[in-house]
Amino acid sequence: MTINIRKRMKEMFRVLALAMVLLLLTSCGNPDTKGGVDSEGNDSKGTIIFADAGWESIQFHNNIAQFILEKGYGYQTDILPGSTAATFTGLRQGDIDVYMEVWTDNLVDVYPEAIESGDIKEISTNFDDNAQGLYVPTYLIEGDEERGIEALTPDLKTIQDLEKYWEVFEDQEEPDKGRIYGSPPGWNVDNIMQTKIETYGLDSTYNYFSPGSDTGLSASLAGAVEKGEPWVGYYWEPTWVLGKYDMTLLEEEPYDEEKWENGYGSSFPPMPVTVCVHKDIEESEPEIFDFLSNYETSSQITSDALAYMQDNDVDTDEAAIWFFKEHEELWTSWLPDEVVSKVKDALN
Repeated sequence: MTINIRKRMKEMFRVLALAMVLLLLTSCGNPDTKGGVDSEGNDSKGTIIFADAGWESIQFHNNIAQFILEKGYGYQTDILPGSTAATFTGLRQGDIDVYMEVWTDNLVDVYPEAIESGDIKEISTNFDDNAQGLYVPTYLIEGDEERGIEALTPDLKTIQDLEKYWEVFEDQEEPDKGRIYGSPPGWNVDNIMQTKIETYGLDSTYNYFSPGSDTGLSASLAGAVEKGEPWVGYYWEPTWVLGKYDMTLLEEEPYDEEKWENGYGSSFPPMPVTVCVHKDIEESEPEIFDFLSNYETSSQITSDALAYMQDNDVDTDEAAIWFFKEHEELWTSWLPDEVVSKVKDALN
């Protein structure tokens, strides 16, 4: 009896081991990822892998491009999620085909090298009108007659102008100073913003207040705006907050490298957000390369899409459908007429 049990166990282990090997070989050699011939002998298009680095705007742009590739060109698509570093490495190695939103300054140590080595190709700029800095609700400067809000800071244009309005932004916990909401802690920009406040001499009249998290920061801004109250603090775009609310970015001198390196005393340096593909795409899938070479939106469009998601409690795939309907004149300019027709048919 014992010998039979042992034999059966050995046989089971051999079967399981063989199954695992076959599964591994199948996953590693999936022909769909590179196209080829289907079971009926017809040409088949491969699966295009997109990077998902975790934030909603890249997911939104992924959904737009995926819909076009699937409905307009007949490809299958998939997503590979991970951190910025991991997904960018995946792009370089060919595990990922398309990266729809590369924040180039966040990859300053590896992005130029990847371009120069030829591992990836930068084929378009998704948007370059993104901004960050200190924002205030526009009604503080212009008022809002419909809401009965008076302009409390009519001459507020620059960060330096904040000095004369500190009482408007009174810190309830320390009333002899104003409060500036800072960056979420742990972000690189947190140190930049604290240093900026000191460089502009605002630390004598304002407290730099940590919001605790990006959720805490957006909640403080949204809460103030909904009530029509004063608020000044760090924010960035594209975000749903700046798509939903009318905010004004306080002016600084144009970016100056010397001033930036000595106390961040100028505007943030421009940060183009690019669309990149793995080096093989241009040759293996030229129609995808051509389409993505034309892909260009804006920070405002992206913020509007994120605000649409927030207001309607929908996901990025539905925001992509909203985009197709709201910006037909834009996306149709990226594509050949026959592809446009297929995408339109799929939307109806």
